Amino acid sequence: MSDILSSFICFEGLDGSGKSTQAGLLASELEKRGRKTFLTAEPTDGAIGRLIRQVLRHEVRTTPCALALLYAADRNHHLYNEEDGIVRNIRDGRVVISDRYFYSSIAYQGNTADVGYIRTINAYPHPEYVIYIDTPVDVCMARITSRGEGKELFDRTEFLKKVKDSFDSIFTALPPEVRFLRVDGSAPVDEQREKIASFVSL
Repeated sequence: MSDILSSFICFEGLDGSGKSTQAGLLASELEKRGRKTFLTAEPTDGAIGRLIRQVLRHEVRTTPCALALLYAADRNHHLYNEEDGIVRNIRDGRVVISDRYFYSSIAYQGNTADVGYIRTINAYPHPEYVIYIDTPVDVCMARITSRGEGKELFDRTEFLKKVKDSFDSIFTALPPEVRFLRVDGSAPVDEQREKIASFVSL
């Protein structure tokens, strides 16, 4: 039996895939069902997460391994801090929904540093549910461009194609206890929402 965190749902996908939108919609759906939820994201808004965002915005420069370690450290705090960590929220009876988790580190940092090393430093529990918003790279890039913001470190077409291939590989080897759903991220938002809502039985 793999280490699984019950009542924990993570959304994964490329930047611009629409996962953040769907995570928020699922949180609203579960609240309507009478479940308390905690909607969160990685990188976090904590000190380490803010430093990661500075690296992503090219404001701070570091090595690929150092960035991977920052992500792993931010994730450890995200999971285990006693104030508002994932484990604490689950213990308090909430369903935790996270926009990204360690699968993103394997997919993204695993294309800039040794993937075995990335897996080692991210030996964290799996969530009960993994929902992958599978969106074509060209659609993601168009959405990123339409935001009118500067592109971040990994927002390059050829790199995102490699990341997408990595996600496909990761999700073919999940523990059997993890409930996995692949959603067409180019489908209408409501169609995605309904598919996800019917999949999650919490």
